Amino acid sequence: MKAEDYRERRIEIEGWEVNLATYKIGETYHCHAGNVSPGANIARAHGTTREEAEQRAVERSREHLSKTRVRAV
Repeated sequence: MKAEDYRERRIEIEGWEVNLATYKIGETYHCHAGNVSPGANIARAHGTTREEAEQRAVERSREHLSKTRVRAV
């Protein structure tokens, strides 16, 4: 199967810049949330609509990032 309807956007979650990449494979939308600065994967989610997949990925990202401490440099 081939990925379709690809969209990428940046949002802020818990003070971190997060890149959301959403695409459709078959009848399911998949969303990958990654931290822009170090380039780390934060969460992956899927759903029947783009909005559902993105909402789930944002919720999971918020859970993880709220527990992350930022060190002053």
